Amino acid sequence: MAVAPGEVVALLGPSGSGKSTLLRAIAGLEPLVEGTILWDGADLAAVPTHKRGFGMVFQDGQLFPTMSVGRNVGYGLTHLPKAAQRARVTALLELVGLPGLEHRRPTELSGGQAQRVALARSLAPSPHALLLDEPLSALDPGLRRRLADDLALILRETHTTAVYVTHDPEEAERVADRVVTLSPPPAG
Repeated sequence: MAVAPGEVVALLGPSGSGKSTLLRAIAGLEPLVEGTILWDGADLAAVPTHKRGFGMVFQDGQLFPTMSVGRNVGYGLTHLPKAAQRARVTALLELVGLPGLEHRRPTELSGGQAQRVALARSLAPSPHALLLDEPLSALDPGLRRRLADDLALILRETHTTAVYVTHDPEEAERVADRVVTLSPPPAG
């Protein structure tokens, strides 16, 4: 499977088909059993997770509960001057539709708002690619559809290369430019 710059590819399949395992292997969180993962022609097998330059968004958002929304979004920006950090956090919260929430705590957010903050935090350091593991599956169906549409717009607006794992065909079509379907391993 190849992913073009700026392309959003959905990995679609039932539980047990290996979609999350593949995503975790791309991230460097799981070793490959076979095959290779290349980025710009370079084999990533020996590259540690934190040096791959990929952002990740999980189902539960993984926000730091003791930090404000602004500090969560700015977590990966410590290499920038404070003014640049604030500007980037403000711009990203605007992008994800949450302007003015910098001082709130994650516990004060709805599930949809928390996922938007997690997306902003993952986009903050301008990752090479964004890896999303069922980021909307814990939300109710109406909100999930709305956020899938918003996410698709944000990824296109930012020209973010992304791999998006889901078991929902409608969600895959809403978010992705292309859908790759994985089948479960044969029984027996």
